[in-house]
Amino acid sequence: MEQPLECLNNLANDDWLIGYNSHEFHQIAQDLYLELTNLSASKTLPKIILAEREPLRFLASFIAACAAKCPVFLCNPDWGTQEWQQVFDLVKPDIILGEIPHSHTPTLYHSERAKRPANSTQHRLNAPLPLTALIMIPTGGSSGQIKFAIHTWETLTASVQGFTEYFQLKQVNSFCMLPLYHVSGLMQFMRSFATGGKLAIQAFKDVESGKILNIKQSIFFISLVPTQLQRLLPNPELTEWLAQFYTVLLGGAPAWNELLEKARFHRIRLAPTYGMTETASQIATLKPDDFLSGKISSGQILPHAKVTIRNQQGEILKPHQIGNITIYTQSLALGYYPITRENQDNFQVDDIGFLDEQGYLNIIGRNSDKIITGGENIYPVEIESAILETQMVADICIIGIPDKHWGQVLTAIYIPKKSDTSVLNMQTLLKDKLSKFKIPKYWIPQANLPRNSQGKINRQQLQQIATEFLQNSIT
Repeated sequence: MEQPLECLNNLANDDWLIGYNSHEFHQIAQDLYLELTNLSASKTLPKIILAEREPLRFLASFIAACAAKCPVFLCNPDWGTQEWQQVFDLVKPDIILGEIPHSHTPTLYHSERAKRPANSTQHRLNAPLPLTALIMIPTGGSSGQIKFAIHTWETLTASVQGFTEYFQLKQVNSFCMLPLYHVSGLMQFMRSFATGGKLAIQAFKDVESGKILNIKQSIFFISLVPTQLQRLLPNPELTEWLAQFYTVLLGGAPAWNELLEKARFHRIRLAPTYGMTETASQIATLKPDDFLSGKISSGQILPHAKVTIRNQQGEILKPHQIGNITIYTQSLALGYYPITRENQDNFQVDDIGFLDEQGYLNIIGRNSDKIITGGENIYPVEIESAILETQMVADICIIGIPDKHWGQVLTAIYIPKKSDTSVLNMQTLLKDKLSKFKIPKYWIPQANLPRNSQGKINRQQLQQIATEFLQNSIT
């Protein structure tokens, strides 16, 4: 696929950015590109932190940095003190684009020339990076430790190429409500920008309140995380709006069966996906027609990737045999900044699952989430799905609490749908769905669960909640 500057020039006369001014986007990108190329002509390529809050400026700055081949770190402007300290200690940036807490900025550099103080650019003569034109995408924030997956224009466009081949499209139109600094939002932009499609950007809260951009949904993809879908479905008008989309991509966290059934009932063209920051979004997607016909899986593997299922000895398993997932893909990150991986050919992930005879990928759970109680291996996803199907909880997470006798005991941390929700009733309903050893021993009700903007749970925080709750119960 074409390089960033070529893509920018191709779209120069198109009104492709819906909800924002396409001409302004091009002007900002061109001006900043010239500024960065002049700056890097005589010095080491500057490391850029990109934390623009405004979507148009974020994307224009991103393209300018990519075109100028400057290493760029995508950041969440709403990170707290601890996160920003991690980022500055790791990155030691030369240029900051955007507004971040002043207590953490050595000197602010704004992409808008008129607002920039004359002495606001800080340059350091750092040692050259091993590679130029790197794109660092944050990951791991749900655990409290931010890492940056190292991508390039080539890895991101390989993902776009696989996507367009899989859906047999030349242009991709995207409706984006997800954070642009996150791979889920960034790749929606990349698909539209690299293929000459249209991109609509709108805040989820605006859509939820019914203030929706006027687009022809039947030619657009929209991407959601499960918690967003859950919040839209109770509203009949928004459900009807969603049902008009060409495809509704669903990823970021596992979706539960009840949610999928509701989407299927409303004939929403849902496409559950499997992917991660390290693979530049999805490498497996269930096509909407498969979903509507009743198929349940993460779908088939996209053309730019290959997946094998292996046992602990590294041997490739047969269809329906559960094992560790290993990914081979052209969209694979080079490593985590500042270290590139030794083995660039494949990526063994923490997830376990199986492939069926037709090549559909089924995810069972995560190795690191596995709970061992009384010698039995348990994966939380199965239990969480069963509890959600009781329709007595709004959200649920299963964790293991250390126990001298059992090794770990199953603990359910949940949000009850009603104030009088009975744990005994839930346990009774679960007896027909789960083996006895899979029914949680402890049940801890909460007003909300600690999830990030993509719906991923913070398990460290859950362990603290459970520990404090059980200590207080004992005392």
